[in-house]
Amino acid sequence: MKRLCATVLIATLGLATAGTADARTDTTTLQRHADALLAQGAPGVLVEVDTPRGDVRVRSGYGNVDRRTPVPWQAKFRIGSYTKPFVAATVLQLVGEGRLSLDDTVERWLPGLVAGNGNDGTKITMRHLLQHTSGLTNYPAKMPELFLEREFENIRYRTFRPEQLVALAVRSQPDFPPGEQWNYSNTGYVLAGMIIERVTGHTWQHEVRHRIVEPLGLRDTFLPGTAPFVPRPHATAYERFREKGLEADPNDPRWGRPLDVTHYNPSWGGAAGDMISTTEDGNKFLKALIGGEVLRPAQLAEMTKTVRTPQLDPAWAGAEYGLGLVWVPNSCGGYWSHGGDIPGFKTRNGVTADGERSVMVSINTDSMVAEPGAPKLDQDVTKELVDHALCDLK
Repeated sequence: MKRLCATVLIATLGLATAGTADARTDTTTLQRHADALLAQGAPGVLVEVDTPRGDVRVRSGYGNVDRRTPVPWQAKFRIGSYTKPFVAATVLQLVGEGRLSLDDTVERWLPGLVAGNGNDGTKITMRHLLQHTSGLTNYPAKMPELFLEREFENIRYRTFRPEQLVALAVRSQPDFPPGEQWNYSNTGYVLAGMIIERVTGHTWQHEVRHRIVEPLGLRDTFLPGTAPFVPRPHATAYERFREKGLEADPNDPRWGRPLDVTHYNPSWGGAAGDMISTTEDGNKFLKALIGGEVLRPAQLAEMTKTVRTPQLDPAWAGAEYGLGLVWVPNSCGGYWSHGGDIPGFKTRNGVTADGERSVMVSINTDSMVAEPGAPKLDQDVTKELVDHALCDLK
């Protein structure tokens, strides 16, 4: 397939210029990194870097493969687990207001919900939930219908209640006792969303919108709940399902054809991953969060207190996890981040420790299948791009 030509847009001091690079901004390498993602299986790529001099955007590939149209510059996309920092920040605002404590147990707010099969809500705290140290099983691993083509079509518009998702997790024994290890678990964030509702009397979506989205002016950030649509403009979201889903041989997954999965009910993601945003809004939130505009100093300090996460080393060597944030070492020290993968979209990002520079990457698939002969990567597909954006781009 003949690929779409690379495109660059630069906004410096409020002035936009399409097609050529500003004399003070070398986008050649950034564009090369975006183009390289096509060989790794990206249909299309949109990148936005927010620098002290202004915003820089590049894109590559197709937003719609059949029509051979680019990813819209203002594309809206599902951010998956990038929802988690929004939820964690909301919890920490409640902590700062004295309405909740990181030492509160799940049992205090949701009595009897986490019990049985060795699961004990009296021993799991809010900190454990946000830090992924609760030991609770990751509920999507109990939903094979999400990973099989024929099953996904049957459930794509179904509504899942958070209680159902938690019930899937507690049917299994915990992975480890609370606080003793780290393992990524969406279950903790579904519970955090339920606790936000119990504390405030409002849904977690209402609280995130009222406390973060609206005050920061994130006009293109949405909390869809059960609504299946992605607001326009957007790229087409593609998904390739493995023939045997979760049971597939990792060495021979037998990927299916790319399917359009742009529209589906994201309630199964809930507070763990149902939000929609843009590269501009995503950058704005990251910079505001690390810049101290969202949380009081004491709560931001808690959010950025990390534990080692060896399970993330294959993608981000040396990574550490805080409360809804990942610290990733890089060539200029390190950065804060939280990616997101959800059917049809892959989100990657990063913000420097001083909050001065950030990057958002959107790919319109999360099932990337590299082309024959493409370089084999020993890290996340966007690692070099993000490193360049935060350390080298002038």
